[in-house]
Amino acid sequence: MDGITDAPMRAFQGAQNTFTHSVTEFIRVSNHPLPIRVFVRDVPELATQAKTTTGLPVQIQILGGDPDRMAISAQNAVAAGATAIDINFGCPAPTVNRNDGGASILRCSQRVYEITKAVRDALPKSIPVSVKARLGWDTIEPIYENAEQIQRAGASWLTIHARTKTQGYNPPVYWKPIGEIRRNASIPIVANGDIWSIEDFYLCQDQTGCAHFMIGRAALANPNLPHQIAQSLGLQPTTPLLPVNWPELLQKFHDHSTDFHGPNHPKSLNRLKQWLAIAARFGDFPHFANLKNIPNHPDFMTTLTTLCQIQTTWTSEKLVAISPH
Repeated sequence: MDGITDAPMRAFQGAQNTFTHSVTEFIRVSNHPLPIRVFVRDVPELATQAKTTTGLPVQIQILGGDPDRMAISAQNAVAAGATAIDINFGCPAPTVNRNDGGASILRCSQRVYEITKAVRDALPKSIPVSVKARLGWDTIEPIYENAEQIQRAGASWLTIHARTKTQGYNPPVYWKPIGEIRRNASIPIVANGDIWSIEDFYLCQDQTGCAHFMIGRAALANPNLPHQIAQSLGLQPTTPLLPVNWPELLQKFHDHSTDFHGPNHPKSLNRLKQWLAIAARFGDFPHFANLKNIPNHPDFMTTLTTLCQIQTTWTSEKLVAISPH
């Protein structure tokens, strides 16, 4: 999700009224604590009470291996306007792991505790501190001890991605250990990983017993999925959903990008292409190859609209409804 879940995307998702909150891309804490200006620069929502312009709460995620630097950085984030802090123990990227961050911390449960405790103790009790973790480095067993240490350190909730670091994003996904953690946990447990369809959601719900779920790439691969899950959880009225109108959806997102970056900014078109690359790889969007080299927004939208009209002419009346469960 690096590079696409930025402020315009968070504002766009907020307008859909499907998510209860969003989490920023991780902000890395390396050799020195992060100053206030870094958070102000990277998270513009801090100027509006840590909410998007569309009302979606935004939580700051930080990543690093030094407890003191993480704690001071969290304090600076709160001074900049953050209302909640998340700690990343889940990133599997080799560069991050080689530099003492992300999932590399999971190899030592004491370090998991020390970092979480340092951040928790550095902030007012009114500021939630949560953790995002994987099951472990190369086996799933460490999650049991790490979850205990995270709770003992005072975390407000724990999000578990149901894979190990060495798996990256490869199958299989292990939801059952999340359910075992949840049954014995003193804090809310959030299930994450491989929820690509409403059927996946129901299976994850059955195996974990969780009431809270996090999705990322799937929301872009299948833009109807957040609505389906929100309806299932009672967060939205249960109504039939129309097939995804890609031109309308991407134009709305482009409008948010223009509001943030200004008109004709190259990032706006690049984000559209990043989104459709995810939708083509992990969803069923068929036209990315015809769009990826178009150099400007008007031609991009014209081509997209034409391609989608050709594809959907015969299904213009078809409805997509929630599967029964």
